[in-house]
Amino acid sequence: MKVVLAYSGGLDTSVILQWIKETYNAEVICFAADVGQEEELKGLKAKARKSGALKCYVDDLREEFARDFVFPMIRAGAVYESGYLLGTSIARPLIAKRMVEIAVKEGADAIAHGATGKGNDQVRFELTAYALRPNIKVIAPWREERYRKQFSGRNDMLAYCEKHGIPVEASAKKPYSMDRNLLHISFEGGILEDPWNEPPADMFKLSVSPERAPAKPEYVEIEFKAGNAVAVNGKKLSPLGVMQALNKLGGKHGVGRIDLVENRFVGMKSRGVYETPGGTILYRAREAVEQLTMDREVLHLRNSLVPQYAKLVYNGFWFAPEREMLQAAMDDAAATVTGTARIKLFKGSATVVGRKAAKSLYDPHMASFEGAGGYDQSDATGFIKLNALRLRVRAKTK
Repeated sequence: MKVVLAYSGGLDTSVILQWIKETYNAEVICFAADVGQEEELKGLKAKARKSGALKCYVDDLREEFARDFVFPMIRAGAVYESGYLLGTSIARPLIAKRMVEIAVKEGADAIAHGATGKGNDQVRFELTAYALRPNIKVIAPWREERYRKQFSGRNDMLAYCEKHGIPVEASAKKPYSMDRNLLHISFEGGILEDPWNEPPADMFKLSVSPERAPAKPEYVEIEFKAGNAVAVNGKKLSPLGVMQALNKLGGKHGVGRIDLVENRFVGMKSRGVYETPGGTILYRAREAVEQLTMDREVLHLRNSLVPQYAKLVYNGFWFAPEREMLQAAMDDAAATVTGTARIKLFKGSATVVGRKAAKSLYDPHMASFEGAGGYDQSDATGFIKLNALRLRVRAKTK
């Protein structure tokens, strides 16, 4: 039996690698997706081999992630509940997609992951896998009682690694868990499980605290074509290049920190703290250009669909027909979103201070309080009376 394991090199997946080999009498192929973790991937292939893996793939998926996952989601204006820009949610389908591709290439019987039975990631990984390979077998050790009995805590895992000669750093456990990619870093668990606790100041990785950000604001111009950012400060960039440039600028000014309690798909509430510097700037800039270029009724209808779209992404239905249907509608709406937004970055804020578009629907002459601009104010009398008709009829019945 061959199994493709989503592998991070941490204690959990190091234990799971050996446990699957023992329990399932399997050969394990490790896979790590480079979606922007940076230094976390260093030495991962060698570590996997030392831990008993048959082989290890470490694939650079950053451009694909930005182009085919982050940018379509940005075009849709997706935001989940109280401001979560879906950084972890959107990475999981790409990781699972590549796992399935490797499983097919290697003739593997199953894929495996270290997601717990309480979280969203198990759902995201497996919905993607089944959508792309309906007969694939999934091994999720944390959902197996025998695994939970064997490993009741960190000490059991460390002892297991020592017994099997698995190389792990026996450092003190972080007081929270962290997941990083090109769009964001998420923090949860540990001391953050008490929603009254303020996140530690030294926890954040992508951004300085707003208090320590530069005392002078900085302006950035982002150019869009059909809803996609194509240039930053006049420099043409790929989707990956856009994300990297905006992450650097946003991080410098403390932009994109958010602390919220969200509703997981499995039913419980969860407290998460997120850093999304580049994504926050991109979201605001796209919205600014939309205001000029998108028809009112299209905008309102698109906005009414955003919560459903965001919920599909959050819950793991990226490769579902309903998400693909909604994406087609979102992309059609975004087709007019071509123009440039100017954003002011200062002490944690990303404020729209300018926007322009060659095909803007905003007519300053018509909107101005000075002059007619082709608008006859007398027409409003009939417009108001017609809209008030049902209200007047209702009033007469009282």
